[in-house]
Amino acid sequence: AVMSTYILGIDLGTTSIKAVLLESGSRVVVASNSLRTTSEIADSCGIKANEQDTGRIIDTLNECIQQLPADKLKNVTRIGLSGQMHGVLFWKDQPADWSNRDFFTAKDTSQLITWQDGRCNSDFLSTLPKPNSHLSLATGFGCVTIFWFFKHRPEFLERFTAAGTIQDYVVSMLCGLERCVITPQNAASWGYFNTSTSQWNLEILEAAGFPTRLLPECIPSGALAGLTCMDWHGIGAGTPVGAALGDFQCSVYSCMSTSTDAVLNISTSAQLTHAMPAGFTPPSSPQSNSSISYFPYFDSSYLAVAASLNGGNVLATFVDMLIKWTSDLGAEISESSIYEKLISCALHQDTTDLNVHPTILGERHSPLCLGQVTDISPSNLSLGHVMRALCRGVISNVTSMMPADCLQNAGVTRVVGSGTALARNRVLRQEVERAFSQMSVVYGQNADSALGVAMVLCDRL
Repeated sequence: AVMSTYILGIDLGTTSIKAVLLESGSRVVVASNSLRTTSEIADSCGIKANEQDTGRIIDTLNECIQQLPADKLKNVTRIGLSGQMHGVLFWKDQPADWSNRDFFTAKDTSQLITWQDGRCNSDFLSTLPKPNSHLSLATGFGCVTIFWFFKHRPEFLERFTAAGTIQDYVVSMLCGLERCVITPQNAASWGYFNTSTSQWNLEILEAAGFPTRLLPECIPSGALAGLTCMDWHGIGAGTPVGAALGDFQCSVYSCMSTSTDAVLNISTSAQLTHAMPAGFTPPSSPQSNSSISYFPYFDSSYLAVAASLNGGNVLATFVDMLIKWTSDLGAEISESSIYEKLISCALHQDTTDLNVHPTILGERHSPLCLGQVTDISPSNLSLGHVMRALCRGVISNVTSMMPADCLQNAGVTRVVGSGTALARNRVLRQEVERAFSQMSVVYGQNADSALGVAMVLCDRL
């Protein structure tokens, strides 16, 4: 019998770490595991910081891998990593402690400053040099965060010799790299990176005094970063490790099977994305009022992305409001039974003339445009009307950012729906089908970054 070999895919997410073992020949997931990191650090400085404990993340990673079947880990032939984009972690020289023999622990690192970090307000952003890139800058982007430390705490940066995303750090540790490597997928998420040339904006950064010595070296998305320098949880030393990829690109890769698919993911927030044709190059400077961004994908190709801040979190806010109202009225109802009742009422209310614009969190391209409810009349105030209008509003908001005819013009024939909010809400699925009535809509392929990164290594190496 031929021995099965496996690819290990790992996603270092904002709240949890997930690992999957993909059988190389059949591309079937034979084992998977997910653990919450609980690594949040309270913001003691009052600067809207959002930091996570690096040691805690690495401990959770080790625990997550340890719980996978040992007999299969022995036959892993490749390791792929993806993770939360935009964030930055600093380290010094070779900051891994392998004294435990079978796994490493973090040492000489900073905390992870995540994509949710809010220390760089619009006043601070306005002081930064203009990037040579098609992507705008925002707080939480790696280079922006480094600028903040350079201007406010330069002595902090002097302690370190390298910087990268959390997933770049793990790749560096596994391979014992002298210099951190990064793919365009993660580099673009930091700002000051030109995806057309795959180069950092070194001249612009150096002119502003930025410590460019910390920047990782860029290598292609889908390329190998190196080989494991030690045995790791039973996976032999010398196992190839892919350069780390972005979690968004990997989640799309896991469920977009052809270039004629679009992927609509609705979990906490919402994203609608499709592949741009080969040869597409993004505009040379940021289109700050545009609702569509272009993210680097593979082989110099791009994804067009409408990323909305308003998704399942809007429905959760509505449910929370109802819980508070009923409590104020002296009744107690659980969150799950409110969800069930709302969905059931809306399923009986097939249509409504009530209009809900659910952008209670604003949008990146339009931060001041908040939520509205219009066309209220005595006949459309039932829960069924309101819930139907709210679900329709969430979908209409995403399709206003990237309309259905825009997808059809791009050659899209099928919409793949994924994400927890779509999975648990039939009303939302009905509204998706209504919005994309000219195309087929399929569900069930849940976007999964850990699976996506394993598939990339299976397909591309």
